[in-house]
Amino acid sequence: MADARRKLDIGLESGPVGSARIHDSAPKHVAGEALYIDDIAEPAGLLHAYLGTSAIAHGRLRSLDLGAVRSAPGVVTVLTAADIPGANDISSTHLHDEPVFATERILFHGQPLFAVVAETREQARHAATLAKADYAEEAPLIDIAAAREAGGKLVTAPLKLERGDVAAAMAASSRQLKGSMAIGGQEHFYLEGQVALAIPGEDEDMAVLVSTQHPSEVQHMVAAVLGVGSHAVTVEVRRMGGGFGGKETQANLFACVAALCARKLKRPVKLRPDRDDDMAITGKRHDFVCDYEIGFDDEGRIHAVDAVYAARCGWNADLSGPVTDRALFHMDNCYFYPAVRARSEPLFTHTCSNTAFRGFGGPQGMVGAERFIEEVAYATGLDPLEVRRRNLYGAADRNVTPYHQTVEDNIAAEVIAELEQCCDYQARKAAIREANAGNPIVKRGIALTPVKFGISFTATWFNQAGALVHVYTDGTVALNHGGTEMGQGLYVKVAQVVAQAFGIELDQIKITATTTGKVPNTSATAASSGSDLNGMAALDACETIKKRLTAFAAKHWQERPEDVAFLPGLVKVGAREITFKELVAAAYMARTQLSATGFYATPKIHWDRKAGRGHPFYYFAYGAAAAEVAIDTLTGEYKVERVDILHDCGQSLNPAIDKGQIEGGFVQGVGWLTTEELVWDKKGRLWTHAPSTYKIPVASDRPRIFNVHLLENAPNREPTIHRSKAVGEPPLMLAISVLHALSDAVASVGDYRICPRLDAPATPERVLDAVERVRAEAAR
Repeated sequence: MADARRKLDIGLESGPVGSARIHDSAPKHVAGEALYIDDIAEPAGLLHAYLGTSAIAHGRLRSLDLGAVRSAPGVVTVLTAADIPGANDISSTHLHDEPVFATERILFHGQPLFAVVAETREQARHAATLAKADYAEEAPLIDIAAAREAGGKLVTAPLKLERGDVAAAMAASSRQLKGSMAIGGQEHFYLEGQVALAIPGEDEDMAVLVSTQHPSEVQHMVAAVLGVGSHAVTVEVRRMGGGFGGKETQANLFACVAALCARKLKRPVKLRPDRDDDMAITGKRHDFVCDYEIGFDDEGRIHAVDAVYAARCGWNADLSGPVTDRALFHMDNCYFYPAVRARSEPLFTHTCSNTAFRGFGGPQGMVGAERFIEEVAYATGLDPLEVRRRNLYGAADRNVTPYHQTVEDNIAAEVIAELEQCCDYQARKAAIREANAGNPIVKRGIALTPVKFGISFTATWFNQAGALVHVYTDGTVALNHGGTEMGQGLYVKVAQVVAQAFGIELDQIKITATTTGKVPNTSATAASSGSDLNGMAALDACETIKKRLTAFAAKHWQERPEDVAFLPGLVKVGAREITFKELVAAAYMARTQLSATGFYATPKIHWDRKAGRGHPFYYFAYGAAAAEVAIDTLTGEYKVERVDILHDCGQSLNPAIDKGQIEGGFVQGVGWLTTEELVWDKKGRLWTHAPSTYKIPVASDRPRIFNVHLLENAPNREPTIHRSKAVGEPPLMLAISVLHALSDAVASVGDYRICPRLDAPATPERVLDAVERVRAEAAR
């Protein structure tokens, strides 16, 4: 690493922005004092709800006998679809294909049929198991292969991206190959499970405390289910114990059921499912099958790509349309395809409805892109990193994506070159080749892969945010905005923006819970846009207040407005220096408004889905990772020995928070691509429904050597908040380097002549299978 980047990146600039500040909840987390919904003091008269779910994955519900449920100890009431005063629908799309409770058709194992309310949670949980359902069971479609064989029913309209003459370019290529890759799904495994607490008020009012990334959507869903206006429902979120996309739409069910029960009984109701039920009911990251054909030449340059990305979407559309769209948006990663055609295939299956997950389809698209590179490298005998380099987007030309957006901020080559040098990639690779030649059992592998990730919601209307800032007469500030805190550090980043704007310290700012009662019509905290959107909205509110204060100060002290400056720790009015508190107190006495709303809408973006053209991303975030692994060729077991990361955060708002996001995202990505495996049986029952059967990474799975650096002197070319870049999702895809390092190690048993075609997740079983397959093919 260059000397300038060996620093701790703690951002020693004056003012809060750019400095390493601790997460606002960190001391509370350490002390166990951070309140989550299940920790809140229970209101008087609280009841507990639980869901009764289907025992089959596909069929017709002939009858449902709830007599034993109603008569169980502690039960207060039971609700079915017949008890819903509004719409029996919580679909996040216009398709209206997601009922709260099933009425006749059963479409996945674990589909909610009713809710039972009891005095205690254990009573409700027990009573829910006593229902007697009679089903006419039918064979379910569980995976992509079965869905295709049955005719390939889609949950939503597919997307096609096309640029250039693919057929001609493929035919003109000196080499062609075809292949297919399976890419597994992933359980969110947030530490705090789904939970909602509904408190009825007077008239039709309903307050809902819920663990959600999208308070406004929950508000709209609860209102629709209750048959009231959105103004009657207030949704509040102080913090979540993790979300990762799993609480973008999936919280709707739990909030609506709690509110239904509270409305009927006129008492507060809490609903918190067990981890097993949470995992069985809620959607996951989509698993994909990528079928591809590539045309290329002897120099490793790709001329044509024709790919189909098929996804297991589950029983309703949910967010599968935009997720599969976004997979296509990232099927290029950092690479230019002169002629390209990509199609999505969002398939209906009788499984839980898959949903948003960190990266939102982008990781699956990017895994496919790196497989294309790997195939070309082994076919030509070239180094995979060299093939990557030869196919990178250009600057003045070779810079148009498959969706016809010009890449204007391309720094992929620079990031790759710097990481390659600073981690001594080439020397280490040579040493690994030499070591592998002398060790028949333990084989090592190394790979360096880049990331280019588009930032913005594909649904253009979501690229907006609001904020509310109150300044009090003692100089303290209350901050509220539409973003939600799920551990990613959004709250402290936006607070840093406000502190910087006013020239005050963070301890003068009160970060208040996200609530639809203060900032309406908010977008989900997703798409890595939380800081971009809410930081700018908060800054807009601050600038409004500062203009008022500046006008007051200039008039009061008879100075020019341009001679009023908000500096760290003081306000300069001509030659006079006063504190922010003194200015605010004086302004109040002169009847100056000290509260303001702020708003921001991302510029430049547009998207025409029908045409497959547009400018869906405001900018791209870049990064690269070099991973080194060791595998045991007798068992398939492996260890991630070392990882070096160089990531582009633009001008970081908070380097400590950003590094935490990079480390966490990378480890979560490694889990997805290696150990985390979802398994359903032939009847559609999820077997991997608990920590005992589903393996997320633990502390011992982290790389033994883990070097993470932020790219310095690379401010965002677009005028984002303080020229920063998003960091929530892009780091997850750096983990693709581990998958390809494993592939490199496997390839060593065949003298690097055969593409291992290692599918994800690369479990030890799959690694061992690939080793034996490559060894057998090399022996022919």
